[in-house]
Order: sequence, then structure tokens, then C-alpha cells
Amino acid sequence: MKLYRVPKFTGPDSLTLCEEPDPAPPVAGQVIVRIRATSINFRDLIGLQGLLQIGTGMAPNHIPMCDGAGEVVAVGEGVTRARPGDRVALTFHPTWIAGRIPDDFNVLGRSCHLNDGLLAQFTKVHQSEIVIIPDHLSFEEAATLPCAGVTAWAALQGQVSLRPGDDVMVMGTGGVAVIALQLAKAAGARVIATTTTPAKQDRLRELGADVVIDSSVAGWSQGILDATGGRGVDIALDVGGPSGWAETIKATRECGRISLVGALDRSMGDMPSLFMRRGINLNPTRVGSREQFEQMNRAITQARIVPVIDRVFGFDEAAEAFHYFASASRIGKVVIRVD
Repeated sequence: MKLYRVPKFTGPDSLTLCEEPDPAPPVAGQVIVRIRATSINFRDLIGLQGLLQIGTGMAPNHIPMCDGAGEVVAVGEGVTRARPGDRVALTFHPTWIAGRIPDDFNVLGRSCHLNDGLLAQFTKVHQSEIVIIPDHLSFEEAATLPCAGVTAWAALQGQVSLRPGDDVMVMGTGGVAVIALQLAKAAGARVIATTTTPAKQDRLRELGADVVIDSSVAGWSQGILDATGGRGVDIALDVGGPSGWAETIKATRECGRISLVGALDRSMGDMPSLFMRRGINLNPTRVGSREQFEQMNRAITQARIVPVIDRVFGFDEAAEAFHYFASASRIGKVVIRVD
């Protein structure tokens, strides 16, 4: 099969067309997909430039690009989500099926760390990584959805609520903190409370706090990390304001939620109170789960939405497609058709 690899991070011209053996037959739970189209996202461009080398990053000589749609050509034993001939797209986050982001979450998504990208004629994945695409969309149109489409859907749909077993941080002993402690415990959460007053620690424990942290100590977030095995809390309620935000962020798990419910200090002037008065929520959005992808596809089918494509390039024009994408003259998506 033909595919592209990236032996060095020097931009679009580092894309190297290769000829390699087709994937081995699928084993239990696996499917082989014949990729028909892939679309370019900004993260793909900066990946070629070596600017995604954070965390696990992109391995040298990886197969690039996170978006792709095609048809199933072979399935392994026990596969129930697809049959040969089905038209599918690949999920951006291979391990995020539904609900809250999992602990093994790779924030950079497909084509980073242990999973290859989709600028190739074939790919072999677990059946959990595919979704059926709407019948009225072409492969080129469907290939625009896994990253940009699902990100937009997730941004519009909001966040996952508190669940039993979650770790929740409440700050201080004010009215909001105390009732939040009680509600979180009633919902089955484990509550970690903070206070700057040692005399209040016993009272917080009496109210149900599972762990109490002295936040008058520099670097108090480490106590919360220690209490959560280095993971951080799922939800943090911050009533203090900007001077403590850095510690609150450190104390919160990757892709967790911080609810800003107060701003006792004024280290950033009136900015925090502007958020409070206007009720504005800060919601850093990740590309969504497979469940959200499938929800979006149902909405696309119902409304007969057709994604906007600016231009389609051939497989041998991959570098040219990236250069065109980088020019920022496009409206909609830039797609590479995989021959």
C-alpha cells in the first residue's frame, strides 16, 4: 500500500511517500479500513513543523493526519460494529468512547504516540475506533468530521456532570464551599477540602470531608495530588480568585473542570468579577468522544447538513495541499483524496 511518513519535522515538504506491505489480516475485534479521504487540521500542520512535541508527542517517521473516512474491507472474529463494505470514519481519540475523558487519554489524538495517522491507503484499528458515516455524505465530506466537526459539537453540547466516585475540591468554609461539600458527598463523591485555618480542619472533617489540605502552605496543590495518586481532582470549586488559580489548576486532573464561583482577591483588577457578573463559563474544549461523534452524525443526517469543502487534492499532492492550507485563503476544509 501507499502511505506518507514524516522522517523529520521540517514542514509539509517533509512528507515522504512510501510503499509498504498491506496490513496483516485482522484478529479478534479488529477491522481494516480502506481510507478514501482525509482532511487537514491546524494540528496536522503544526505537527509537521515539530510543534506538537508535548507529552507523548509525534514519533519521527510516523504516519500523519488524524481525520479519515473510508470503507471496511475486512473484519476479525467477534466484530459487531461493522461489516465489509460499511462506510466509516475513524475517531480522533481512540480510547474515548463515551462520558468523561479517560485517564489514559492522549490529548493530541490520532497520529500521536502509539497510533498511526490516516494519510495511507489502509489502516487497521479496533472496532471501537470507527463510526458509521451519514449516507448522504461523500467520503470527502465525511473525512472533515472527526476532528473539526466533533470539536464543534462538543463545544456546543457542554460538559459532563458530577458522578459517584469523583474527586471534588472545595475551597474554604464559606457558604458555597460547605453546601458544595454536602452535595458532593450526597452524590457519592470523595471531597477534598482546603482551608488556611488549622482550627477549621476538624470541622470540615466532621462535615464529611475525606481529606483536608492546609492551603496556607506554599505549593498546597501537591497535597491534593498526593491524595489522588498524582491524578488531581475531577472538579474543583475555586472561590479565591486569580492569585490562587495556578495552584487550583495544578490540583485538577487533565481535562477536569474548574468552576470559578468567587473572586475574593483582586490581583487581576475587575477582570474576575466581570466573568461572575456576566455569568460567562470558560470551557476548554477537546475533540469529543465516539458517543458525541455518533450523536453529531444523527443530527447531520436529520438536518441533511453537508460540510463545506474548499478544495480537494490528489494523494500525490499532499505537500501542495498543506501549503495551500497554510495560506489561510480557504473557506471550509481542505481534503486529500486517497487513491
